[in-house]
Amino acid sequence: MTEDYREGGTLILQRPLGSADDKKPPTGDACLVNLHPPGPDIGRRIPLLNNQYIVGRDSEAGFVVSRSSVSRQHARLYLDASTNWWVEDMGSTNGTFVNEVRCTRPEQLVDSDQVRFGDAIYKFLSGSNIESAYHEAIHNMAIQDGMTGIHNKRYFTEFLEREIAVCQRHSHPLTLVMFDVDHFKKVNDSHGHLAGDAVLKDLAGRIKPRIRREDLFARYGGEEFVCVLPSTALAGGIVFAEHLRTIIEERPCSFDNMNIPFTISLGVTTLHRETGVDPAGLIKRADDNLYAAKRGGRNRVVPSLQDLIPG
Repeated sequence: MTEDYREGGTLILQRPLGSADDKKPPTGDACLVNLHPPGPDIGRRIPLLNNQYIVGRDSEAGFVVSRSSVSRQHARLYLDASTNWWVEDMGSTNGTFVNEVRCTRPEQLVDSDQVRFGDAIYKFLSGSNIESAYHEAIHNMAIQDGMTGIHNKRYFTEFLEREIAVCQRHSHPLTLVMFDVDHFKKVNDSHGHLAGDAVLKDLAGRIKPRIRREDLFARYGGEEFVCVLPSTALAGGIVFAEHLRTIIEERPCSFDNMNIPFTISLGVTTLHRETGVDPAGLIKRADDNLYAAKRGGRNRVVPSLQDLIPG
């Protein structure tokens, strides 16, 4: 006999009744929150009420993750005698990761760890502040991209609208850099979507430390990214974009014992002492320059010609 935990009619967790583990009362002070991929389950909180779960694609698994990248019996989650949670990979095809480090042996989980089974990403929450931590995680999900951890398109558009207003009010320059990964479809087709995800995460990890506190780095969609640089003139935007292009070109992404070289193409535009320009118009200018960089041979920076002409 089993007791099932269901949400939306989908079996999530399954616990055998009457087993020895039932003599140990569940603590109820730990859960996983679904961060990625986007869909109806995003943000769902899954309480860890039992002492052990098999994670897998198999419908008989205790913790079902219905993703093709997840093995039938992918990993094991279990509680030790000290009420610490651990995760152990069970020889899965695509691996189990804690904070993007592949598990080669059981790993103890601590509050706010990120756990990935294949391409399914969860945030582990535990402790007395679990309720507030959950609400914070939900708030962050509204403004952050679950896979790369940088800001998402929604937050970017709101930020850009505010910065355009500031720039026009105080006559400060504002530079927008838009870029994407060259031949990204070829990466997915040749190495699989998990390799493509690894490239995007690697890109975000290299660029994020180069972003000033007042700037914004966000995922615009798919393999396309944006950087908003307040109080930055075109010349500074071009230097910044060339720096990004160089740090991406300089080394390949390492994934599953493979080295995957990749490059980016970038479009740059600057708003300065102009009126009547809204976020959509500025985005289009940067996007047009990005595609000019693509047409020009890729792995290059293209600024707006009108920005180069002295006013």
